[in-house]
Amino acid sequence: MPLRSTMRHSRHALFLATALASTLALGLTEDPDDPQEVPLPKAENLKLDEPTTEEALNKPREQEPGDDGDAQQAPAPEPAKPAEDKPAAGDNSEAGEETEAEPVAAKPLRLLGSEVPPATATRLAWSPSQHFEGVYSNTAVLVVNGAKPGPTLCLTAAVHGDELNGIETVRRVLYNLEPASLSGAVIGVPIVNLQGFHRGSRYLTDRRDLNRHFPGHPHGSSASRIAHSFFNEVIVNCDAVVDLHTGSFYRTNLPQLRGDLRNPKVVKMTRGFGSTVVLHSDGAEGTLRRAAVEAGIPTVTLEAGAPMVLDETSVSHSVKGIRTLLNQLGMVSKFRLWGDPEPVYYNSTWQRATTGGIIFSEVELGETVSKGDLLGTVTNPITNVRKEIRSEHNGRILGMALNQVVQPGFAAYHIGIQAPQEQISPPEEVTADTAEKSAAGLESSQQETATQPAEAAGEEEGLEEESADPGPISEKMAKPQAVSPEGEDD
Repeated sequence: MPLRSTMRHSRHALFLATALASTLALGLTEDPDDPQEVPLPKAENLKLDEPTTEEALNKPREQEPGDDGDAQQAPAPEPAKPAEDKPAAGDNSEAGEETEAEPVAAKPLRLLGSEVPPATATRLAWSPSQHFEGVYSNTAVLVVNGAKPGPTLCLTAAVHGDELNGIETVRRVLYNLEPASLSGAVIGVPIVNLQGFHRGSRYLTDRRDLNRHFPGHPHGSSASRIAHSFFNEVIVNCDAVVDLHTGSFYRTNLPQLRGDLRNPKVVKMTRGFGSTVVLHSDGAEGTLRRAAVEAGIPTVTLEAGAPMVLDETSVSHSVKGIRTLLNQLGMVSKFRLWGDPEPVYYNSTWQRATTGGIIFSEVELGETVSKGDLLGTVTNPITNVRKEIRSEHNGRILGMALNQVVQPGFAAYHIGIQAPQEQISPPEEVTADTAEKSAAGLESSQQETATQPAEAAGEEEGLEEESADPGPISEKMAKPQAVSPEGEDD
């Protein structure tokens, strides 16, 4: 009996040991990382530098639910690279090379419900959750995620639907980037205001200016809801933003940057555009640029040309400036030299028509003028009475009205006056962690504005514009002047 009991205890012990060993083996075979979060669908790697047909555009959509998605997950075993560190224990020289190569691996970019792997160029789609008409077409979002880590730069165009130069600028920049040699990511939205673009209008279908409603409100007007959706789904994922615009209401602009020069990171961005004119302005309330800066994302506006026309000179200058900026941010290695190494910084003021009539200009865009110089004339077509518009300042023509019929008080000539050096903050590097900091700051700001009521119905076209009138220029400019008299800025 004692022998049987001993054997019985031995069998129980052996059974428990076997069960424990099998449990441990099962636990070791499971990947603890898999159940932590649901993986996002990987975006397809497209060749953005090659023209595509409508048939080619439809193919990826049909292949997405199939094996194509599984095939794209094949590069996932890349984390096995750290295994190469094993032979480094024997060779110190090789160990140094191995450790230096580790930071080269970039992270996937999570945007709009998709994951864009490193060294990938693709097209995504953004659509606001609510719309004035109830139905909204998807807006294309071009994404190039580089093979190396770096900042994320966002390019936005056609926030006003009648401004075409920025659309072509974004296309040229994005479709000529090489993902394999890019450090960081570039996000390009060629047409933000698709409603206005389809109608050839500056405004949304509800006659509101989208660029007076950022960062938007989830329970505001139609424009405010669209702005809120775009800002929170796209802009907050960026470390820096360039918002492309043209002149408005039959005005044209010399290629120029507008930014808050009190912000060191904004100053750093302006240095990246070579010899482009830089105009100091904190931006009108509700503009994308101002809202992004207030959220901690350095942003500049690039103005070039006139609305409803494509100007090759303006587009070429804009493309060259953005490519130079990419080099200054350490995102690409190519560099294009400008005629002058440093930008010229300006304050500005407007010269207005004192009477209504037909305006004819006597000066050209970019021309230097002195106080008392004749800028143009306004002639009454009925009485033939002619009034002259003469410069009240020494400066340069940064923007001007095209020859047209104008009303009394129409802002006709935008004169830049060189700014003193003490107005400009020392530059500060734009880093890849800006988006994370801005997202945290945005949450707190949204909590403060959550209780604010929706916009009043009086925010229709023209009502918010006069508040941005710069008035007379000041020498020290203790408080930066808004540039736009009629919504032209941004």
